[in-house]
Amino acid sequence: MGHCHGSVGLKNIPEGARKIVLAGNPNTGKSVFFNFFTGMYVDVSNYPGTTLEISYGHLGSDVIIDTPGVYGISSFNDEERIARDIILSADLVINIVDSVHLERDLFLTQQVIDTGAPVIVALNMLDEAERQGLCIDIDLLSDLLGVPVVPTVAVQKKGLSELKEIIFTARSGRMTQGLEPHMDRLINRVGSRGEALLILEGDPAVSERHGLQPESYREEIYLKRRSQVNDIIKHVLKETSRGASFGNLLGRWMLKPVTGLPILALALYAMYQVIGIFIAGTVVGITEETIMLGKYEPAVRGLVGRLISEESVPGIILMGEFGVLTMTVTYVLGLLMPLVVGFYLFLSLFEDSGYLPRIATLVDRLLTGIGLNGRGVIPLILGFGCVTMATITTRLLASDRERRIAILLLGLTIPCSAQIGVITGMLASVGGQNVALYSLVIFMVLVIIGTVLNTLLPGKSSDLMIDLPPLRLPRLDNVLKKTGTKSYNFLKEAFPLFALGALIISVFQVTGVLEFLQDLLAPFTVGWLKLPKETSTAFIMGIVRRDFGAAGLTSLALTPIQTVAALITITLFVPCIASILIIFKERSKTEAALIWATSWAVAFLVGGTVSQLYSAFGGDSQSMGSLLVILTFIIITAVTIFGCRLVSRGKAGILSDRRV
Repeated sequence: MGHCHGSVGLKNIPEGARKIVLAGNPNTGKSVFFNFFTGMYVDVSNYPGTTLEISYGHLGSDVIIDTPGVYGISSFNDEERIARDIILSADLVINIVDSVHLERDLFLTQQVIDTGAPVIVALNMLDEAERQGLCIDIDLLSDLLGVPVVPTVAVQKKGLSELKEIIFTARSGRMTQGLEPHMDRLINRVGSRGEALLILEGDPAVSERHGLQPESYREEIYLKRRSQVNDIIKHVLKETSRGASFGNLLGRWMLKPVTGLPILALALYAMYQVIGIFIAGTVVGITEETIMLGKYEPAVRGLVGRLISEESVPGIILMGEFGVLTMTVTYVLGLLMPLVVGFYLFLSLFEDSGYLPRIATLVDRLLTGIGLNGRGVIPLILGFGCVTMATITTRLLASDRERRIAILLLGLTIPCSAQIGVITGMLASVGGQNVALYSLVIFMVLVIIGTVLNTLLPGKSSDLMIDLPPLRLPRLDNVLKKTGTKSYNFLKEAFPLFALGALIISVFQVTGVLEFLQDLLAPFTVGWLKLPKETSTAFIMGIVRRDFGAAGLTSLALTPIQTVAALITITLFVPCIASILIIFKERSKTEAALIWATSWAVAFLVGGTVSQLYSAFGGDSQSMGSLLVILTFIIITAVTIFGCRLVSRGKAGILSDRRV
């Protein structure tokens, strides 16, 4: 059959025996097929040069060989290298495909077909697909792949006997369109379609075997293959409500923009009602005002005041307006902790229910326009918990370009959980128009900065590959455990930094440095931002921690538009010390310094522009409406620009709505 490339490196394979290879992604049920075909007579041995064990047994006079579960046959790890070598030497391949995850599994199917190996597909877990309302046209799938397709439910032994009867009807399938010219150039030199393919994909081991240099067509071939698989999926897979549970239907609705965006809006509205209205109003009113300001601070001043005068320098540092023992404890425990716990509670609910990856999938196309589709979605979501940790997770991104974009957007536009809590609490008291203004401005900055970076930086974003777990009711113990752990970690990190920040501000206060800095920044805070001079203190505090700076705004008497301008500036303002240090660690010193300087410039530029435009339009409710119209127009223009970029690029690599 044209695929005998010598021994696959396993012992006890009889001379002349046909090698029947089982191949598939992880968790597709290959072991059930292997046990059915081989029964009790199984050999296991280490594959040469590795510690990985390969199972093989007999089917009549032929040999069944199991391969590791892989997503592709390349040289990325031992599992893929072993699967590659065994498949290249196969006389035929039984490819096990998970019916629920066709988008993922058929990519490997198409790659195996491209090697020229005779293939027969076992379409497994068909019962689970039917329970999820997925209808697969098996005959059409067979026609489009060009190989036999057998429906199976392996755990129930359904379809296995039928597969065994027609196993030798396996045949070479339809090659990915557009590969023929490249393959024709190499196949006569290497004698095998499979090895020619892997040389084109840049496999160093196969290239070295033939004394050739690895070629650089991997991305081009992968995009063509993904496009062909997507087209097959579009024709053979239909989603119906018949047989699907409500959970499956809801999970499906969450992925479609028409239904997913309203669901997301409802989830965010519920989050706002709980955190912004109930916790920020009722709960914080008790913890901050009744307990901390009413009970705790007077008790501390009374106790410490017996030893130190409250008007002395140590007294001001410990018990003054920015006291280490007063303001620090009040802000952290009375103001921030209830808000942080509320945010982490919702984050844990979204995560444990399986909704979080669906949010990532829903907004994937939007983020493609700013260069962050693919894994870049995850750091942005994590950034709403902690920007510092999210910055570290950008290491998981596929390219330096994506890491650069993600880090800048995290440091500039994504508020952490504690800051979100304070911002939500302050916005709750200024009315719907002001909330809309704040949201539009931050979104506008994210879109424009991301679009500019995506345009100027060379390269393009990668595709989103993410597992979608079943949608389920969150378990209360899991949610409480996650919420408690994350809240404790915040407390452990926040207290020392807040105390340090309070100490610095208090020292600045008693030495006159604080007033000097307020006067120095007055042209920006008073003249440009149109805020009280004391607002500069919050910006200085924000350098220590962003939420510390946001919390500093709560004690100022601000008008609604001043509140919005201040919150816009503090949101876009420099990341906290911990985040800055991580940015300097992850990027070069020059780039990190540029990111830091950019956040200063953008924060004051955008915050001041909002204040100046509001004043220029007359400073009343009508001017607020005009401002919202202008910002909406700017956002629509920016979205249209990068939407056109998406269409023109023809993103062949984007998966369908049922992404994996």
